[in-house]
Amino acid sequence: MLIKAENLGKKFRNEWIFRNLSLDFQSDQSYTFTGANGSGKSTLLQVLSGFIPQNEGNISYFQSSESSDQIRSDDFFKHLIIAAPYLELIEEFTLLELIEFHIKFKPFRESLHTSDFIDFIELPAARNKEIKFFSSGMKQRVKLGLAFWSDCGILMLDEPTSNLDAQASAWYLENVRKFSKDRILFICSNQPSEYEFCQNIHNIHTFKPGFA
Repeated sequence: MLIKAENLGKKFRNEWIFRNLSLDFQSDQSYTFTGANGSGKSTLLQVLSGFIPQNEGNISYFQSSESSDQIRSDDFFKHLIIAAPYLELIEEFTLLELIEFHIKFKPFRESLHTSDFIDFIELPAARNKEIKFFSSGMKQRVKLGLAFWSDCGILMLDEPTSNLDAQASAWYLENVRKFSKDRILFICSNQPSEYEFCQNIHNIHTFKPGFA
């Protein structure tokens, strides 16, 4: 897949969060946006995903870097999966019910089966436990696991090790490398350990007006 951002800009009231951002994002490449808390990393991710509109510029989505077949912006959501602290899970569902609900909209990648997912996220004892009784770390592991296994060409991770302990963070690092192959991977982070393997790193401050 290919995402082309041309002269992209987003502002709240009179403050530009970023402006004149022009980048191409391609499959089998990883991209990290760094910056202090509140600098606009999450906003940029949401603009690229189409969840919120930009104020300036254009975003184009293509099936591949060699193809001129453009994906309609209304259909782009089918190609992406996002895991972020601000995206909530349905708390009334048990873990098993949540998985079954999720795959109706975002099926798992070929050869990956629902029966194996709970073991993959290392929560076998929580199979029939309601999500509202999960710790914040357990919820984050579920979000990451669903993102890794969903059959989507674009993987977006915002603060991926938020609420994870050292063991779970190691689990993340092991699997993000494995499951980002042949996808466009986006990470928003100010923790170098979360993106140490990343090929393309951009500080969002370089896209703010007046940066020199």
